[in-house]
Amino acid sequence: MSSSSKASVIVVGGGLAGLTNALHLAQSGVEVVLFEKDAFPRHKVCGEYISNEVLPFLQHLGVNPFELGATPISRCSLSSIKGREVQATLPLGGFGISRFLLDNHLQQKCVEAGVQLIEDSVLHIQFSGKEFQVRTKSHGDWTAELVIGAYGKRSRLDKEHGREFMEEKAPYLAVKRHFAGEFPEDLVALHNFKGGYCGVSKVEEGRINVCYLADYSAFKPYRDIDRFEREVVRRNPHLARCFQEFEPLFESPMTISQVSFAPKERVYQQVLMSGDSAGMIHPLCGNGMGMAIGSAEILSNLILRYRKGEFSSRTALGAAYDQQWRQQYRKRLLAGRMFSALFSRNQLFDQAVSVLTHVPVLLPFFVRQTHGS
Repeated sequence: MSSSSKASVIVVGGGLAGLTNALHLAQSGVEVVLFEKDAFPRHKVCGEYISNEVLPFLQHLGVNPFELGATPISRCSLSSIKGREVQATLPLGGFGISRFLLDNHLQQKCVEAGVQLIEDSVLHIQFSGKEFQVRTKSHGDWTAELVIGAYGKRSRLDKEHGREFMEEKAPYLAVKRHFAGEFPEDLVALHNFKGGYCGVSKVEEGRINVCYLADYSAFKPYRDIDRFEREVVRRNPHLARCFQEFEPLFESPMTISQVSFAPKERVYQQVLMSGDSAGMIHPLCGNGMGMAIGSAEILSNLILRYRKGEFSSRTALGAAYDQQWRQQYRKRLLAGRMFSALFSRNQLFDQAVSVLTHVPVLLPFFVRQTHGS
């Protein structure tokens, strides 16, 4: 391959945001090259619940999650460590689908739309003032008019670029398993435990996704996931029943560490950040996947306008993206931080759940603070 290959838009990262950006742009006639360092398909640590607010956009792209087997979800439940529980109807509803299935389907749609998808690591990105130079591990050097950074929560590229959030503490550990067992298909449950919380919901083929986030300081004394689950996570009786009654479908749990929710820049050194690279909401809000897809929609629409000459420069494009992203997600992130702080104070959270059991209409109100329309 040539050492100076060209593309109109290069997308770095093949997660939800990167694939969605690439698909939308390619379907609109843009030449897109997407670099992803890992092979498809694969499982990822994720709650695997998506709010219906992004369903119209997915359908616009020709992606129907329910044709793939996604599970419609219309109810939510919340429980404290003591097992106190409240249930309510989700204002918008959503669906459960595994990242293994959805990412793989999006990847196939990208190829059909003409995206050049290359399995390779990007080593360096530099903006010269006129165009981007992108260096890869195995496929030489590339130039592009625009680069989308969709490389996830934390990346070597973030460190290389000196992004400020990399200096912040990343104190969380996330763990995911799939199980077989009996669980309501229309329910997403969120259960509190000391130092964290756990989401439970169904995805395709009747599989049950169990994914939890724990503060590493709570996990550190145990250092072993099985021991931590036995002695901490299962103290919530709802979670105890899950781990006792469900049959594991993975040989071992999937884990990621150094998870951070520190604020991030949407545009850094002219690279347009999408999905988790632009900002993350606490998983307890149940809207991380929706935010990744939604941020990709905002960004790809603006790029299409930029290519039509509606923005005078890349700087103007970046400013418009930052403004629209903030307008869409700033209040949600603030609400997520507030709810996370409440979850971490176990006694106070138990009292809050007690209030909600008497006034359950408040739960949908709180859900709406972290979701769109």
